[in-house]
Amino acid sequence: MVTTAVVAPAPWQDTISALGTVKARESVTITAKVSETVERVHFESGDEVQAGATLVTLSGLQQQAALEAAEAAAREAEQQYRRGSELVQQQLISRSQLDTQRATRDAALARVAQMRADIGDRHIRAPFAGVLGIRQVSPGALVTPGTVVATLDDISRVYVDFPVPEVHLARLAPGLPLTGTSVAWPGVRFAGEVASIDARIDPATRAVMVRGDFPNAERRLRPGMLVQIELGHTSREALVVPEIAVVQVGRDTFVWRVTEGGTVERAMVRLGERRAGAVEVLEGVQAGDRIVVEGTGKLRPGMAITDAGARSPTPTPADDADAGNEG
Repeated sequence: MVTTAVVAPAPWQDTISALGTVKARESVTITAKVSETVERVHFESGDEVQAGATLVTLSGLQQQAALEAAEAAAREAEQQYRRGSELVQQQLISRSQLDTQRATRDAALARVAQMRADIGDRHIRAPFAGVLGIRQVSPGALVTPGTVVATLDDISRVYVDFPVPEVHLARLAPGLPLTGTSVAWPGVRFAGEVASIDARIDPATRAVMVRGDFPNAERRLRPGMLVQIELGHTSREALVVPEIAVVQVGRDTFVWRVTEGGTVERAMVRLGERRAGAVEVLEGVQAGDRIVVEGTGKLRPGMAITDAGARSPTPTPADDADAGNEG
């Protein structure tokens, strides 16, 4: 006894599947620029901050004293230059002496500007809005140029970079819808779209890198996370049969087709894509053919069969991606 089904056209959506890695929209490792002691830390690990927010204040007593001395020297140099300008007009000093005084003044002013910039570096700020990582410094710690304070990631939207075989290149275009899933969030489907396509194809893998753009208001997707990507294409009709109906023997792929006389025969088939328990049949059967779905193990060509009943219609994978999307 077997179960049969009638081959019929069904909605079918060509889908490209790939694994991708989440990247923050903006990402930076925040570091110190000067050597100084941490005076105060203004954040905790995992805080969300706005652009320009002060994260760390460094002690700067020595720098402030040095700046005041430099400003005094600059004022003195300015006075010397103004006095020299008057003396030149009276021909009491040479033009070259005035040029020397001008150079001295300009150097003093440049030193003041540099020291003010250095003092500005005492306040380590967030370059953009985002989420901070683990805090790496404490009050009283000595930092030097390059000392890591924390990481900062803008994950209000995230990118997912994933490779696509070059054979699908003609089907790719910015704006195509994407669906992403992660083992971290079972049952949740994240909706996004193709943002950009790399200009080059990797000669080693023959794949092009595609970047997807995903809204991430709930901050569920994190940088470095592995995501299964499905890129849907235009829905079309195709002959689709249950995957369990397909028999593979050596190099032969076939289904058992029921003849008008109630016996079975092998129908050699060429298959397309497989997904969700169904497979596309490109050649070998026609709409209206009845095939054996269950009970194929003991069949032989010409064998009469007893049909236990027609199986329910073929699955339609084009509808599978419609449920549970997160926008």
